[in-house]
Amino acid sequence: MGRTGMSIRVIKPGLHTTVQDLGRPGWRKDGVAEGGAMDRFALRTANLLVGNAEGEAGLELTLAGPVLEMERDLLIAVCGATMPPSIDGEELPLWRPVWVRAGAVISFGTAYSGCRAYVAAAGGIAAERALGSRGTDTRAGIGGVAGRALQRGDELRCGAEPPRAAAWRAALAARAAAEPQGRRRNWAAPGWFAPPFAYGGASEDGIRLRVMPGAEYGQFREAARTALMQERFRVAPASDRMGVRLEGPPLERSGSAELLSHGVVAGTVQVPAGGAPIILAADCQTTGGYPKLAHVISVDLPLLAQSKPGDWITFSQVTLAEAQQLHLAFERAMRLMASAIAVHKL
Repeated sequence: MGRTGMSIRVIKPGLHTTVQDLGRPGWRKDGVAEGGAMDRFALRTANLLVGNAEGEAGLELTLAGPVLEMERDLLIAVCGATMPPSIDGEELPLWRPVWVRAGAVISFGTAYSGCRAYVAAAGGIAAERALGSRGTDTRAGIGGVAGRALQRGDELRCGAEPPRAAAWRAALAARAAAEPQGRRRNWAAPGWFAPPFAYGGASEDGIRLRVMPGAEYGQFREAARTALMQERFRVAPASDRMGVRLEGPPLERSGSAELLSHGVVAGTVQVPAGGAPIILAADCQTTGGYPKLAHVISVDLPLLAQSKPGDWITFSQVTLAEAQQLHLAFERAMRLMASAIAVHKL
């Protein structure tokens, strides 16, 4: 049987730390945003590394991370942005399971690569469900901890520890205990790690997002369509979980007729009057009236989630068939990684 009870205490909340899972699919027809983790690849991977189902709730950290105290021994994993976590001044490894001793305090730094990091704990964060999800929607005030970002003094409970997590936690604790007295740490981790393969479109020059034309693509001037594929756009400071705003050459339509509101999803590239595009993100509204120039394909949404103000973004066009093949390849890679993690020995 797994263990439950208060597991993590928030000493400092960080810039914007929330409980997130894979969101609320199926409610968009009722006007409810799907929400969930911005970078689902990182959350899914972190959960696999601690023996959880991929959709368990974890913590989403944005730009500057929190300080957390472990109230009991836990198996955790940190994936996503490089927001270096540390215990007793030692940096913890990312993308692998980590045993942390009860009483240890984990401090996260400021992201120097990427924007959002995810913390999964064995058993998942057992926050209240709202409309089938534990994920926090701060605009609606539902999910997570009272529908808000974490605050100092919050206490988080984890669910029942999966059997594999219990075995890994015990093995890593025994490894730490076997160290000579003067070298014992409050944490231990294996040498292997899960590869962050979803971030292949990021480099020192910026982030490349693959897109398909949107419903109103043909209503934009030829110069705008060319600029979308050939120019660089910079992520604006006003970006958030609802949308990533871009600065760059204005993208103009041929006409100015108003559109009826229509359905939109995460990844939709809308262009308001003024020509500065917005890429809708996890907490986006369910409908909108701005013309849709393009759509970011689903396998590149983790890259969008990791873009932060000041980053450069470029676009390249793919077909629907290519997007579908890329999605299938991505999910096959996830299944292979899940199988590999499940059979790893510590």
